[in-house]
Amino acid sequence: MYFVVGNVIEREYGGSSITFGMQDGPEAGQSIAHVHIHVMPRKHGDFHRNDDIYTALEQHDKGREAGRSFAVMAEEAAMLRQHFK
Repeated sequence: MYFVVGNVIEREYGGSSITFGMQDGPEAGQSIAHVHIHVMPRKHGDFHRNDDIYTALEQHDKGREAGRSFAVMAEEAAMLRQHFK
């Protein structure tokens, strides 16, 4: 399953790799009251240090990024859903 999802996300967002981040429990960085998985397309040089993505993810989970409202995320989900029918 991860392979299929990863391929779609790489293709749609122009990535060359994928970082999957699952958070289950506060010690794992869970910031909302359910288990969730972040699927993040990656490109060469997208972070100075590769693991800096986790610091960025922690900041992202503290508040909505500009342009990432629930409406925007719903549109994105609808676009991606077409690949998984």
